Amino acid sequence: MDQDYGRIGVSPLPVVMTLTAVTSANLGSVMVVKAFSVVGPAGIAALRCSFAAIILLALSRPSLRGHGPRDWWAVVGFGAAIAAMNSFFNEAIFLMPVGPAVTIEMMGPLALSVILARRASGLLWAALALVGVVLIRGIGPAGAAWHPLGVAFAACAGTAWACYILLTRATGTMFKTVQALALAQVVAAALTVPRAIIVEGAGTMVNPKVLGWGLVVALLSNTICLGLEMLALRRIPAHIFSLLMAFGPVFGSLLAWLIIDQRLGLLPWLGIGLVVLASMGAALAERRLATH
Repeated sequence: MDQDYGRIGVSPLPVVMTLTAVTSANLGSVMVVKAFSVVGPAGIAALRCSFAAIILLALSRPSLRGHGPRDWWAVVGFGAAIAAMNSFFNEAIFLMPVGPAVTIEMMGPLALSVILARRASGLLWAALALVGVVLIRGIGPAGAAWHPLGVAFAACAGTAWACYILLTRATGTMFKTVQALALAQVVAAALTVPRAIIVEGAGTMVNPKVLGWGLVVALLSNTICLGLEMLALRRIPAHIFSLLMAFGPVFGSLLAWLIIDQRLGLLPWLGIGLVVLASMGAALAERRLATH
């Protein structure tokens, strides 16, 4: 991808693309919650990966020739990270509100940014984010509405997200980005479908309503979101992209409130704000490292 770190001005179009991608991804998460009325977390994860694989394979038509075992193991790892990220996150939002789950999941990329920046200031951003996570649970009904196990699932999703970022970079040197993603989605589907059939049952997985929800989530969370992200990254510096992506928890919380009436108290909102601020600080620190 072409990343122009020296550009001072930023065109409005890629900014709009990035914010639309953030909106699409979080809208997909809200749709997952709505889909829980007909299918469980395992089922919707499998359908999301399967439909995404079909769509991305049709769009990219990846070549299977000219790649050695190292390349294919990287794709398998990439697919495993996608499967884990989707599966753990679905389990998290089955037990807790979308906004807090997205915020805790963001701790994975944040920790990665802090590690890559290798600066003392990174510890400040990490500490700020941890304070935010503590505040997210809030008090009263807003805080007691979700199971503590959801936090563990969201944290696992964040770890998988960090692995996803690293493997995106690794496979990007071996395949074209969309092709690597398409092949990885095939692996993710192969890993998630058997569990979904066991947990949900084959009859549920082929129910037209369930399939419809899976397609909607795949389009919002994979096809539209990832397509806009790749287009935006070619037009703006990576650190600007990361700054905009940091608003994901805010978008997720607002969409969950507007569409499925998941209301948060003052302390959770303050915690989300601290994690967003920490993510933005870590992104800027990583950018300064890249320019030195």
